[in-house]
Amino acid sequence: MKPIIAKRSERTPSVRWALASLSLSMLMPSLDTSIANAGLPTLAQAFTASFQSVQWIVLAYLLAITTLIVSVGRLGDIMGRRRLLLVGICLFTVASLLCGVAPTLWLLIAARAAQGLGAAIMMALTVALVGETVPKEKTGSAMGLLGTMSAIGTTLGPSLGGLLIAGFGWQTIFLVNVPLGILNFLLAYRYLPVDRRGPKSDRGSFDHVGTLLLTLTLAAYALAMTIGRGSFGPLNMALLLAAVFGVCLFVLAEAKATSPLIPLAMFRNPVLSASLAMSTLVSTVMMATLVVGPFYLSRGLGLETALVGLVLSVGPLVAALTGVPAGRIVDRFGAQRMTIIGLVGIAIGSSVLSMMPTRFGIPGYIAPIVIITANYALFQAANNTAIMMDISPDQRGVISGMLSLSRNLGLITGASAMGAVFTIASATINITTARPDAVATGLRITFAVAAILIVVAIAIAIGAYRHTLRNR
Repeated sequence: MKPIIAKRSERTPSVRWALASLSLSMLMPSLDTSIANAGLPTLAQAFTASFQSVQWIVLAYLLAITTLIVSVGRLGDIMGRRRLLLVGICLFTVASLLCGVAPTLWLLIAARAAQGLGAAIMMALTVALVGETVPKEKTGSAMGLLGTMSAIGTTLGPSLGGLLIAGFGWQTIFLVNVPLGILNFLLAYRYLPVDRRGPKSDRGSFDHVGTLLLTLTLAAYALAMTIGRGSFGPLNMALLLAAVFGVCLFVLAEAKATSPLIPLAMFRNPVLSASLAMSTLVSTVMMATLVVGPFYLSRGLGLETALVGLVLSVGPLVAALTGVPAGRIVDRFGAQRMTIIGLVGIAIGSSVLSMMPTRFGIPGYIAPIVIITANYALFQAANNTAIMMDISPDQRGVISGMLSLSRNLGLITGASAMGAVFTIASATINITTARPDAVATGLRITFAVAAILIVVAIAIAIGAYRHTLRNR
């Protein structure tokens, strides 16, 4: 038999099939981030539970991803990214089956947490495996494709969930993952490049203490930002203080660890630090479109629910359509340069939205949202490429996990912080009964703050770009 593994780089089976597997590995977790939201009212009836209780179906999934994504990325670097991705796909698929047959609410929530662990593995290692699957000069196009799949999953989730529940019952919003998971596993097993088996001494050991501290810290922060449904009481403050204390303990533990989960020295890389900071800021701003948009369209413009949903789908649809072209632009003109241009576009769109009069109606809302989301797709492709092209192969997993974590933390922070800005700017206690002019004012002030945050991100991007030019 010929030595296939020795010539893996020359004889890698179709790159397109490998990318198809990576695309499914990005689509499935993104789909399940949003598909369960459509089923919450039905699930509350099916289990005779309160809305606060069924919210944990969504929260358990998001918490598992947020708290574990860096750890599983590091674990992939140690034990092999392809091998762990196959485990993640299996776990996600089996957990989806358990969600579909769960007889009680709390068993469903437990299965969702397991599904979140599988999703964390898939999301962290999918980006990391791009560097081993496609030529370096095509990295931007691959990142753009993955961004498109993520946007498609997010966009498709609510509408697909509604159709499945109406036609076949709530169980199918989870069971739909089973055939997709089986197909994904077969593609990944057949076409992804086999892990290189280096000496064990080169792989390092798994940092159990750092993993535990980081998991508890991120869980405390995520809960501080999400529980209370918009209010920030003593429990939220206690959790936030616990998170700050956890960060201090984590830094001390990593400084002493022989094989740290996150080597603190990697933050001396200005491109990496800048990219993670920008990802968090941009995700915070993008969450504002999801938090503020529905209230502005329904209360500010007086649109009916069906039309609100249709208008809200424009942003993710634009992101899905522009992801692949954005990746090709990044390959042609350079990642750091396109990062800055994408940020400028987001700042322009946010500024326009902050000044848009209500008399412009739906077109006045859609036009700046199109600008924001198209440039967000460009930023994502460029920023991901800038990070993943300049790191050593043995750190791809953990850094991919950190990139996904920065995005998730931005979304969680945005839901809380930008929601609070909107509520305060609207000068009302109950936003659901606010006057149209108050809601419009809230939107303008919220996106003025968003524009300021993006200006900060632009300054960070320019600083990193200048540092790169000086060191060439």
